[in-house]
Amino acid sequence: MDITAKYCHKEMEAYGSCVASNPSTWQSKCYELKMTVAQCTSSHPVIQKIRQDCSAEFVEFERCLRENQDKPTSCSLHVARFLGCAETVDLGAVDPVPQPS
Repeated sequence: MDITAKYCHKEMEAYGSCVASNPSTWQSKCYELKMTVAQCTSSHPVIQKIRQDCSAEFVEFERCLRENQDKPTSCSLHVARFLGCAETVDLGAVDPVPQPS
């Protein structure tokens, strides 16, 4: 999350504000902003590596959000598991600057 915030701060801030402002309808109301965050993060090599190495935890977190659209805070354990995994990913061989395609 810190890496996402570091490289996609503006997008994350807009999405977070939307989710907070729409606690029961954020899944539909904030969809476009979610896609903007996804587009930003999908191109970053550090984030790609974390999502690859922690895909199981990330899938469980997204499933929890889908199942608890009206109370996303109930997924805090899933967030913690994903972040715990992300902390263990070896980023030594990853170039932190995305290369133009």
